[in-house]
Amino acid sequence: MRLLLVEDDNHVAAALSAVLARHGFDVTHARSGEEALQALVPEGPGFGVVLLDLGLPDQDGYEVCGKIRKRTATPVIMVTARSDVRSRIHGLNLGADDYVVKPYDTGELLARIHAVSRRSVPDESTGSTETVLRLGPVRIELATRQVSVDGSVIQLTRKEFDLLALLAQRPGVVFRREQIISEVWRTSWEGTGRTLEVHVASLRAKLRMPALIETVRGVGYRLVAPAG
Repeated sequence: MRLLLVEDDNHVAAALSAVLARHGFDVTHARSGEEALQALVPEGPGFGVVLLDLGLPDQDGYEVCGKIRKRTATPVIMVTARSDVRSRIHGLNLGADDYVVKPYDTGELLARIHAVSRRSVPDESTGSTETVLRLGPVRIELATRQVSVDGSVIQLTRKEFDLLALLAQRPGVVFRREQIISEVWRTSWEGTGRTLEVHVASLRAKLRMPALIETVRGVGYRLVAPAG
């Protein structure tokens, strides 16, 4: 897999590139936001994942993430020293697929890279033959992966859509955390649990319907179908 590493510290980049290469990745190193954007032009080589450090010298990392998402659907993993939920949700709202918090374990990073690189198709994984789901004012088009609320299209990341589509297939049914992680992230790695919480919080905020996804304490989540 080709991977774009956006990191301004050459020593960190060299060490990480060596680790990634040992695990079969073909790494391209960009030292700034501008270099990263130039590498992501349509006629470029194409990447399976972008690993984006937010501490860049020329542009704000969040701004770079937004620009990347406008020109490509390539999965983006943010690398940040900020561990608060609000910062993570902000990154997800800009189109990031996941995040890792410094200092991180190499095994954790590799697990997240493999998880976001697995593209899932919700209607195949659930076995559903429906192509459009309607839940009150919420409309979910599985074929086009488009979500709208009261006719207004809501921009979701790939994993946010996969998560919402999974829950929406069976409204009222409680999905265990382990089941969601297995079906959406295609992994059983326990550390993905925190990522699930952030994605749920982001979905609630984007849809402006905090009661739509209910937390079942100690078990998981379920979608509560709104009236109307």
